[in-house]
Amino acid sequence: MIAGPSLAQRPSTNAMSCRQAKGLVDRQGGLVLGTGGQTYDRFVRDRSFCEITEITVPAFVPAGDTPRCFVGYRCREPSRGDWLDDGF
Repeated sequence: MIAGPSLAQRPSTNAMSCRQAKGLVDRQGGLVLGTGGQTYDRFVRDRSFCEITEITVPAFVPAGDTPRCFVGYRCREPSRGDWLDDGF
């Protein structure tokens, strides 16, 4: 089965208000959103939607009503610099 353009499309934060984009992440828990042009990323409501070794970092995206909307978090593997404040 070949995925056509309609299957490849994802919701775009640019086509939503900030409140709508944040609400979508909150309801779904974790999903991929377009953030403009061909750019996209996965956003999560909280760390429970990340891999066990990952941490969350705040995620801001452009929305239809603001250029900097907090929609939730991105998951990422921690780097050594994340632990320097803990005395390691």
